[in-house]
Amino acid sequence: MRVELRQARPDDAQAIACIEVETWHTTYAGMLADRALLAMSPHRQAHMWSAALRLSPGDIWVAEDQQDGLLGFGYCGPQRDRSLPFDGEIYMLYVLPDAQGMGIGRALLQRLFARLAECRLRSALIWVLRVNPSRFFYERLGGKLACQRQIPFGGEAVPALGYGWVDLVAVPLPPRKSSAR
Repeated sequence: MRVELRQARPDDAQAIACIEVETWHTTYAGMLADRALLAMSPHRQAHMWSAALRLSPGDIWVAEDQQDGLLGFGYCGPQRDRSLPFDGEIYMLYVLPDAQGMGIGRALLQRLFARLAECRLRSALIWVLRVNPSRFFYERLGGKLACQRQIPFGGEAVPALGYGWVDLVAVPLPPRKSSAR
């Protein structure tokens, strides 16, 4: 399998939405409220992604395999919470469950770091639900637990952890055109 990283295009919105919903259903089944998970809709998310792709096309990257299509995506930009000591933020990073463990998440994260650095954002934070067993992935890639907060989901407050990188220049970055194997 040869996976190429590229900027997302407007016609990727539906596939991105499907990846987002599938990863939430798979990762959080039995951990978060079933009614809220089942209410997630690829159709509704596709509309949101269409808008995001129009507004921030350079900030959304996808991992694509020629045969299997999109396997993951990431979305980054300026830090949304100005009270935190990080310039940038990884808003989302999702890889389909069957494609996890192949280096796709690492390659996408590095590509997002490169994008933030291109935008002169020198540090980054990502929020991860505490119940997410994949949160240790960020620790293995040098992320340090920096903060905690509650995130609303399905009418409930869900604990989240913020992993941060204070110096993106020190993080090894891939070339502009990236591939993962």
